[in-house]
Amino acid sequence: MLDTTTPATRPANPRFSSGPCAKIPQFSLDMLSDAPLGRSHRAAVGKTKLAQAIDLTREVLGVPADYRIGIVPGSDTGAVEMAMWTMLGARPVEMLAWESFGEGWVTDAVKQLKLDAKVTKAGYGEIVDLANVDFDRDVVFTWNGTTSGVRVPNGDAIPADREGLTICDATSAAFAMELPWDKLDVVTFSWQKVLGGEGAHGVLILSPRAVERLESFTPDRPLPKIFRLTKGGKLIEGIFKGETINTPSMLCVEDYIVALNWAKSVGGLKGLVARAEANARTVWDFCAARDWIANLAVDPATASTTSVCLRFTDPRVTDGEAFAKAVAKRLEKEGVAYDVGAYRDAPAGLRIWCGSTVEQADVAALMPWIEWAFNAEIAAQA
Repeated sequence: MLDTTTPATRPANPRFSSGPCAKIPQFSLDMLSDAPLGRSHRAAVGKTKLAQAIDLTREVLGVPADYRIGIVPGSDTGAVEMAMWTMLGARPVEMLAWESFGEGWVTDAVKQLKLDAKVTKAGYGEIVDLANVDFDRDVVFTWNGTTSGVRVPNGDAIPADREGLTICDATSAAFAMELPWDKLDVVTFSWQKVLGGEGAHGVLILSPRAVERLESFTPDRPLPKIFRLTKGGKLIEGIFKGETINTPSMLCVEDYIVALNWAKSVGGLKGLVARAEANARTVWDFCAARDWIANLAVDPATASTTSVCLRFTDPRVTDGEAFAKAVAKRLEKEGVAYDVGAYRDAPAGLRIWCGSTVEQADVAALMPWIEWAFNAEIAAQA
């Protein structure tokens, strides 16, 4: 008999979206009262706030002192595009893709930039064999597949003496996973992910090798104004001191600063990583104890600790896409989980955001509801 009794405990916060993600615990709009609203970002108060955001980013993530950090327009997409359009073309390129956003970067490199790039792909739930990647090429990849639930386990496969640049989209990894800075030349993310910040702003982090590329290479393509990082062959240093290319939202910047200070209060990067890992472990243990649901990640070593993607494995499920959507709809209707359906291009299933702003107690409370929704939908189609 299927147990369709509704669970007694409900998540206190049902927000499990993979972006924009849950706000920090106990978030209140009152926390943003120090935002310099109605003031120019070029005024001293605006520049001070932007510089503070950059300094806190360096402190929490442990970014080396000689790496530049800039706040740029267009969210993570804008940051990745900025790097690709300004740096690629100087040497051969290899594009790695194992999820939707990585596929997007392949499209940009091949069809828009028209680069003769080597493209290496893996299916959803897997990553490519990094040992076979030629890092003497410029390599573009995502650290964590937001839509596929897999991540690079570490930077061991990236040689220290590589000739090419590594351009890493780390948008759902930064602040929840350790990033090996010595192996990464360009790192991008949006603070709307792991820190639950408001959208539209991207962060671009450059190693000295990336700066050298920018100052020595002039691409043979026109660059939109918001992509230009150099002037007269020199890096525009102001971008990396808070002098943004276009007008930022000071409310969003304040929100980011609040989140960064919260991050410090929970133990900095180590605390953030531990929170995400505990959340993901709760989901993994739930799946391991049941034969009708499984992690989309094939290899546990590459399973994401933020965007945990699940698939239904029960043979009674005949239309996987319709079934998964129905389960997600039941969870949302009950008010226990919002936005947990799989990404539109990904295999049918659920996607539970387990990033650092999510409370482990809420993840634990959600698990019985997933079982309830599964049983209710099986019963409904019988």
